[in-house]
Amino acid sequence: MGRLVGNVIVLSAAAQGIGKASAIAFAKKGAQVTATDINGEKLKELDGIKTKVVDVIKKDKVKSMAKDFDYMDVLFNVAVFVHHGSILECEESDWDFTMNVNVRSMYLMIKAFLPKMLPRKSDNIINMASVASSIKGVVNRCVYSMTKAGLTKSVAADFLEQGIRCNCISPDTPSLRQRIQDRPDPEQVLLPLQRSKKLRLCTAEKVAHPCVYLASDESAYVTGTEAIIDGGWRL
Repeated sequence: MGRLVGNVIVLSAAAQGIGKASAIAFAKKGAQVTATDINGEKLKELDGIKTKVVDVIKKDKVKSMAKDFDYMDVLFNVAVFVHHGSILECEESDWDFTMNVNVRSMYLMIKAFLPKMLPRKSDNIINMASVASSIKGVVNRCVYSMTKAGLTKSVAADFLEQGIRCNCISPDTPSLRQRIQDRPDPEQVLLPLQRSKKLRLCTAEKVAHPCVYLASDESAYVTGTEAIIDGGWRL
């Protein structure tokens, strides 16, 4: 029960999905969690967890939040936007918005919080990536795939000797469940599963379990890796 007792953990995009499930899982293991999101109403659902409304693509907001922490143990960058379409269906505004949410937010958060982590020489960054990236080409996920897993290996290499670990998780594309639910024809519901050779969909709670591992000392020798959580979708 105490795998994360006393650990100070900050998450972005923690009002729903993988962010919310991870915040709850971290807290259950004893961590002092600060869950951030732009959706203050949804954050209120996180009973017993400290929350803060923050737009993580705004530099001043991120820097202001970082000032509230003297130190931290784990930073989990979860913020993500999934654009649907090929490169021909991606306008410049789509590209810019996706890059801001998926890459700029990660850059700003690491830039603001890494200096708090360096003196301790034992801290940990987890980034949200996706199977839709260098792992697997996915139809109609052009710009989204471009934004995944970009900073993880660089940060891991640059700060290895300073004792900082940086890993990412690569789960199912986060919109897969919603796309299935939105299908009007019941006979079409299982097509994405058949295409991916899976028998069932992953859940946010299942993804949160490996995140607890990466946040804990049990993964102390793990850095610069992509934890693939896809039920064999990539195979």
